[in-house]
Amino acid sequence: MSVSDLDISPEIREEAAAPQPRSMDRLRQELSRTREEIARGRPQAVERQHSLGKYTARERLDMLLDEGSFLEIEQFRRHRAQGLGMERQRPHTDGVVAGSGTVEGRQVFVYAQDFTVFGGSLGEAHAQKIQKVMDLALAAGAPFIGLNDSGGARIQEGVQSLHGYGGIFQRNVQASGVIPQISVVLGPCAGGAAYSTALADFTFMVRDTAQLYLTGPDVVEAVTGERVTHAELGGAQVHGSLSGLATFVHEDEESCLAAVRHLVSMLPANNLSRPPDLPSCGATRESRPRLADIVPVEPNKPYDMRLVMAELVDDGDYVELHRGWAPNVICAFARIDGAVVGLVGNQPMMLAGVLDVAASQKAARFVRFCDAFSIPLVTLVDVPGFLPGKDQEHAGVIRHGAKLLYAYCEATVPRIQVIVRKAYGGAYIVMDSRSIGTDLSFAWPTNEVAVMGAEGAVNIIYRKELAAAADPAARRAELLEQYTRELVHPAYTAERGLVDAVIDPAETRSAVARGLSMLRDKRKHPAARKHGNLPL
Repeated sequence: MSVSDLDISPEIREEAAAPQPRSMDRLRQELSRTREEIARGRPQAVERQHSLGKYTARERLDMLLDEGSFLEIEQFRRHRAQGLGMERQRPHTDGVVAGSGTVEGRQVFVYAQDFTVFGGSLGEAHAQKIQKVMDLALAAGAPFIGLNDSGGARIQEGVQSLHGYGGIFQRNVQASGVIPQISVVLGPCAGGAAYSTALADFTFMVRDTAQLYLTGPDVVEAVTGERVTHAELGGAQVHGSLSGLATFVHEDEESCLAAVRHLVSMLPANNLSRPPDLPSCGATRESRPRLADIVPVEPNKPYDMRLVMAELVDDGDYVELHRGWAPNVICAFARIDGAVVGLVGNQPMMLAGVLDVAASQKAARFVRFCDAFSIPLVTLVDVPGFLPGKDQEHAGVIRHGAKLLYAYCEATVPRIQVIVRKAYGGAYIVMDSRSIGTDLSFAWPTNEVAVMGAEGAVNIIYRKELAAAADPAARRAELLEQYTRELVHPAYTAERGLVDAVIDPAETRSAVARGLSMLRDKRKHPAARKHGNLPL
C-alpha cells in the first residue's frame, strides 16, 4: 500500500509536501555543515597532497599560528570566470585561505595557498583575497606572512590573473619598510608569484619540495634546448647558496614554520614600533674572558666569528640569515641585554673574511632592513679588504660594495663598531667606520687599521730599497717591524680619534650593552628628499 492509498485529507497532504520553515537552528546547521566541508577539502586531493610530503593549507596555518587564534576572511569566496569549463568548477576559497591570527600572542596577517584547489593557481578572486589581507596588515601595522604553494597564474582566467599579480606586487612595495613581510615557499612558486617572494624581507624554503622560478623546466627546454630538473632550476639548494633569494632553508615544513614563529618573535610589528625587547639580564656588568681565547693574535690565522657572536649575545642565541650564501660575511638577529640587535661580522673562516659582490649585497640588504625597523646595528670587523681579481671587477664589485657603503651611511639607528683584528683599505671604511657615521667604535688590542697589511705596504713603499739590499729578507723584517711599530700599533686609531676605546676582549659584551643603552633614544632625521639613488 502506498502513501497515496491512505485516507489522508488534502490539507494534511499539502502540509507534508511543503518545504520546512526557515529557522535559526536549521540555518546554523547548514552553515556549520558547509564550513566543515570547506575545511575538510576533497579527500582525494588532500590524500595526494600528503603523498607529496606536503601539508594542506589549513594544517600549515595550524602549525604557524597560536591555537584557536585564526580568523578567516572570505571563506565562501568563489571565482566568477566563464568559459573553458570554469563555470562548472567553483569551489569555495578559490584556492587560498586568508586571514589573521597570532604568533606568541602578537598579531600577524597571513595567507596560505591551497594546492588541492586548482593547484593553488592565482585568479581574480584568489588575488583579491591576498590583496585584502595585505591591506589589512598594512592598516593594522602587523607582520604579513605568505605561505606559497602554487602553480602560478590561472591560465583559464587570462589577463585577470596577471592583473591580480600586479596588485600584489604594488602592495609588497607599499608595505616595504613599514611592516615585516615574510614569504614561505612550501611547494611550487612559479611565474609571477616569484616576484612577490623576491620583494619580501625574508624567504623561507623547504628542501626537496620548494621550487621557485620564473619559467619551468618545460619552457626552458623549449626555448634553450637545455634539460633541467625543478630542483636544479629553482630548488632550495639553488636559492639558498647560489642566487641568495632564500634567507632560510629547512629540511621539513614543521621546522620551517617553527623558525618563522621564532623570527616573528624578534621583529617589531611595524616601523613605528620598537623591537620586542626582553628585560635586562645584567649584560652591562658581565665579563666574557673566553673571547680572548677565540681570536688568534696572528692576523692571517682563521677562526669562527660565530663563536665571537655567541659570547657577545644573550644565551648564545642568534638567528643567522643566508647561512649558505656569501658565507664570508655573517648577518644575524640576536639580543644583547634583552635588546634586539642586528649583527654584521666578517667570517675569517671563509675567504679570510673579505668583502666581495655577494657579501656586499647580503650585508647591505640586512643593514637596510634593520634601519627601516629601528633595530640597532653591531658590526664586528676583521676584514683584509675587497676580494681582488678580474672576475670580481667585471661582476661589479665597486657598484655592489657601494650598496653596503650606502646602506651604512644612510642608517640612522644606533650603530656600534667593534674592530676585532684587521681592518684594511676601503673595506675598513665600508664596515661602518667612524668616517661614515658609526656612533661608537671599540677596538681590541689586536686591531690593525691601515691602508693595507704591513707586508704589502712595505713591499710597495720600500720596493727599490729592498731590491738593492744585500740581504732583502733581513731588511724586509726590519722594515716590517718599523712599519708596524709606527703605523699599526693598537693605540694608533685611538690616538687619532678613529675609535672611542681600545678594550679588553672580555669587556666586549658589557661595552656594547652599555653603548646600546646609551643610544637607545637616539634621534637622527635624514635630509628632506624624495629618496636617494641607491647604486642598484
